[in-house]
Amino acid sequence: MQTLPGDEVRQIMWRFSDRYDLAMLVQSARTVARGPVARLVAEGGRNSHEWTPEKAALLNAFDESGITAAFLDPEYGGFLEGPKNLALALAAFELAWVDAGAATCSLAGNLGLAPIHERGTPEQRQHYMSLAAPPKPGETRRQIRAAFALTEPLPFVGVETGMLSGKVRVAEWTPGQEPMLQVDKRGRFITNMGFANVVTVAVDSDDPRLKGSCMVILEETDPGTFDRGVPTKKLVHQLSSTNDPVFSQKVPASRIIGGYTVRDGVIIPNYSHGEIIEAVFRRTRVTVGLMTAAKLLSAVEPVILYQRRRFRGGEGAPGTPRYELGLQQKEDVLHRLVDVWAAGEASASLGFAAARLFDELDPLEKQKDRFLAEKGLTGRAAFKAMAAVHTDALELLALSGKPEGRRDEGRIAALRSQPLVNFVILDALANVLCPACKLWNTGHGANMMREAVSLMGGYGVTEDCPGFLGQKWMDAQLEATYEGPEAVQRLQLSITMTNELFLAQFQQWIGEMRRLAAERPGTGACTLATAMRLWLWTLQHVQKATDADGAKLYHKSRQGVTFPLADALCWLLAARQFILDVLELEQKGPANPALAEGLAGFVSFFSDLCHVQSARAAGEVGRICAELVHGYNRHPAWDAASCEGCYGAEELQSLEGIIPGIDGSARAYADVVEPNASHPAKAGPCVSLSGLEAFVRLRAKLDSCLTGCRLAKDRAAEALTRVMTREALDYPA
Repeated sequence: MQTLPGDEVRQIMWRFSDRYDLAMLVQSARTVARGPVARLVAEGGRNSHEWTPEKAALLNAFDESGITAAFLDPEYGGFLEGPKNLALALAAFELAWVDAGAATCSLAGNLGLAPIHERGTPEQRQHYMSLAAPPKPGETRRQIRAAFALTEPLPFVGVETGMLSGKVRVAEWTPGQEPMLQVDKRGRFITNMGFANVVTVAVDSDDPRLKGSCMVILEETDPGTFDRGVPTKKLVHQLSSTNDPVFSQKVPASRIIGGYTVRDGVIIPNYSHGEIIEAVFRRTRVTVGLMTAAKLLSAVEPVILYQRRRFRGGEGAPGTPRYELGLQQKEDVLHRLVDVWAAGEASASLGFAAARLFDELDPLEKQKDRFLAEKGLTGRAAFKAMAAVHTDALELLALSGKPEGRRDEGRIAALRSQPLVNFVILDALANVLCPACKLWNTGHGANMMREAVSLMGGYGVTEDCPGFLGQKWMDAQLEATYEGPEAVQRLQLSITMTNELFLAQFQQWIGEMRRLAAERPGTGACTLATAMRLWLWTLQHVQKATDADGAKLYHKSRQGVTFPLADALCWLLAARQFILDVLELEQKGPANPALAEGLAGFVSFFSDLCHVQSARAAGEVGRICAELVHGYNRHPAWDAASCEGCYGAEELQSLEGIIPGIDGSARAYADVVEPNASHPAKAGPCVSLSGLEAFVRLRAKLDSCLTGCRLAKDRAAEALTRVMTREALDYPA
């Protein structure tokens, strides 16, 4: 590999080389990030909690560059047709490459509008989306800036989305006229509140005339209190505005997001607040995960520059290894940087794959909603109808998994032509990829950002560290809690990863990795396939097994079982998608003339990174699975019951005449109890592995599958010493 990967490589790996509109959006976001955003950070803009005029100027930069309008449909003033999950992910990635607070400032406006976009009535969407677009030349209207107020002071930084202290009640209801609502809400840690003039708030009913929870649109000019509150004293994301607001306003019932019906004198919102945030968060969590991935990849070049220049100015003349390589003469710093880079690539691959999946899923979800509405199906009836589709989807996956020549192609084509079948298959996958991306990218990513900072020595925790790595490390801690902390993602995964449709696809992925391993043995795909088998075996085992006291292992309350399995799955998903992205680069790269010379080097280097990441994933999966399979069994003690399986010394002596050497062999590999009841000095007899033979074989096979992974790491490390970099970063320090 001669140079660091550029746009041509990324566009192929992340599947937007055929999207000129997305390429232009990336360039616009990059110009803002490495221009006004970077200058503001370098000038100390992160040193205050308040929303300053300098920070507010970023909003104009977002408007002028097209970042603000990227969220909007063309009919409302946007410029991108169709779903925009990948587009928004790319824009956030570019902004977070420099500063995640700036990315959050941009994204929070989209989050504030997302409840209206996803579940609003046509009238609500038309009104608020149109006003969110930047005014055109000659327009005098005031632009909407939105915020999303979900969390409450319960106490400290609110993260419990199911508990609402915010209340809504009927203030006035004149017969024949629209009801007026009184909304009271205290928000906590609400982004954009320093300047937002429209807020979507989650509230619960405090009136028997209004049922359940809902989300309501509040405007700054509504009667009552619209108090932005005091700025939150964050240590991170200071380029975004975060306050603890207080609202007490009277609004018409038409502000209930998604509308409502009236039945027996009771207002019934069409959507609860939970239904709305589920539709919103399952998309926006992916973008937050990619913000952390951007940090890791942005750290690579600053670390390389630091390592090479570490000793310049001291001993060593130009041309000597000490001068040219600096710290890169040592293997340790190279290997650690390889780990950081591999983690960044895998997290970016997982995040962008999830974003593309939601782009594919969104139109299918709309078709599903129309189907149920046309049939008048709700509640149990809707569930029953989708269960029938679920059966067809399982049939499709089973048929498509058969070898060519043995498939019923006609039946496969018929099933694939059904939008609902495609929807439930992709939905099952999205319900796993979304929390997995958020959990692994931000959780493991924060740990790896600490590693990146440590590679800069003391420079890493200074304000003028190149690449702002210290600030990025701190920012990553907040991203791990955004839109639900890690426990929320693990809980969701523990439910969705057992879906039959997901597991059927997972089974097919194991075969896919085996085939890739035959064609590309250097990618670590074989290692990953074995790790995937081990994870699946363990999941199936713990779903049926009990602990030493007879209690069921796989249960929602046993988070010591379900949560580690969710963590292990994330490692597998990220490593698999990284391998697929490298394969895409190898296959599509030759069509790009700009990659003619460097493609082989990129593919070789990325293949080694894949091998490194797959080995790391396999190690994590092996450790977690072994702990779960063995850890809930009670260790044998030196009692009569446990010693029944031990050899007696007298028994061995009597057998020695018949089977010479048995006494020595037994003492080497088994437990022997002496006539005086003495025994080896350990906790108890060796554990019996009866019933676990398949797991033991898989675990041993997984260990042997690690063969060659360290050679791949050596090659990747050597490549780091030869890759060309710029003399300076393209944004200020």
